[in-house]
Amino acid sequence: MQVLLLVTIMGFTFNLGAGQPLIEGQARSAVHVLIFEDLQCTDCAAFRRMMDEKLLPRYEARISFEHRDFPVAKHPWARKAAIASRALLEISPKLALDFRREILAHISETTTATFNDRVTSFANAHNVKPVRVLASLNDPKLNALVEKDIQDGVSRGVAHTPTVFVNGQPFVETFTFEEISQAIDAELARNP
Repeated sequence: MQVLLLVTIMGFTFNLGAGQPLIEGQARSAVHVLIFEDLQCTDCAAFRRMMDEKLLPRYEARISFEHRDFPVAKHPWARKAAIASRALLEISPKLALDFRREILAHISETTTATFNDRVTSFANAHNVKPVRVLASLNDPKLNALVEKDIQDGVSRGVAHTPTVFVNGQPFVETFTFEEISQAIDAELARNP
């Protein structure tokens, strides 16, 4: 009985749904990197590479990286990508992060006409029913969660992607690893 209760509690802890924050690293860290990104943005794709190649290897064990959606109007399938990511987050945070990596890595090969095929291919490769993810693209609840991120970004002055806040200090659109790591290191020194 106690084992079943623990498994049930753990299930609720790790599967909170599409409204939970999508975080890499240490969720309870005093150093928090808040990322507003557009999944059709080439600068966001470059930042994702920086995350995977430099930031996560160096900081993942010590800080939190929280992803927020900020699809811009000029990108015709970016909002759908954000909604698909939310649908996958309902299944697993790892799936949502893997999808974001995949879609950002293949921006140049994805069009409005091929977007659903890309989602279907991703879902099939990860043992998820494609129809479930594709149906979610019209889900008003998921759309509202993306809109909530956008409005939060607007209230913080976000106008371009990526916009990254290191404990509130903004980095906008194009910045170097050295610039952002210097800010992270300074925050880590203040918040050991």
